[in-house]
Amino acid sequence: MTTCYSQPAAANYYSPPMTMHKQRGYRICDQCGAPETPSAKFRLCGGCSQDCQKMHWPSHKPICQHTAGQISSVKHVAPSGFGDGELHKCLRKFASAHTSLLGWAGFQALKLKRIPANIRQSALLIELNHTNRYPESHRRFSLASTHVVPRSYVQDPLVISDIQRREERCRHSGGIGTLVVIVQCGGISQVMPVEVDPPSKISWDSRDDWESVLHHFIESGRTDFQPISTTSRG
Repeated sequence: MTTCYSQPAAANYYSPPMTMHKQRGYRICDQCGAPETPSAKFRLCGGCSQDCQKMHWPSHKPICQHTAGQISSVKHVAPSGFGDGELHKCLRKFASAHTSLLGWAGFQALKLKRIPANIRQSALLIELNHTNRYPESHRRFSLASTHVVPRSYVQDPLVISDIQRREERCRHSGGIGTLVVIVQCGGISQVMPVEVDPPSKISWDSRDDWESVLHHFIESGRTDFQPISTTSRG
């Protein structure tokens, strides 16, 4: 199986935006720690500026080149109907379009509100079928199934190393670790790490119907998902 790593990796999407300190609802620059904002979008590989991207390049180079190599091998395992590398590109756009939804689904599937320790042993695997019903890249998939799998499902050493690095950063800043969501279609998988705040800071409801919500948003093509919270503490 070919494993591709989300670039840039997703950061925490749970805490509401704050104006006076680092916002954990956006991607975080790997070099200076600045948060992404709607008015200051990051570059492709996660740097907030060209200077930060250059300074971080020695650390980022191995995983970036590894991902590029994996993309070039996609043509050997892509389902019929996809051109060389097209499946990876569509999966990447799918993950980007549904980032909040996928992070929320992972949080619910692993029951992190009640059992935060699950983040260390388990990951959410989302299996997709490809379809050509719509021209938009993020709508070229339908939900096939979901599974909670051991984190050992991810076996690529460089991907594991980068996840661990983000996990250490998250815990150092008070989070519980890195939630791993794996989006898979055929022999291609896209790994999306999400740094998670402690449950006390997350005002989401625990939902047993998360899979049906995931199915609805994927099938409808909606990308406006907002986490559901009916009380101040969920």
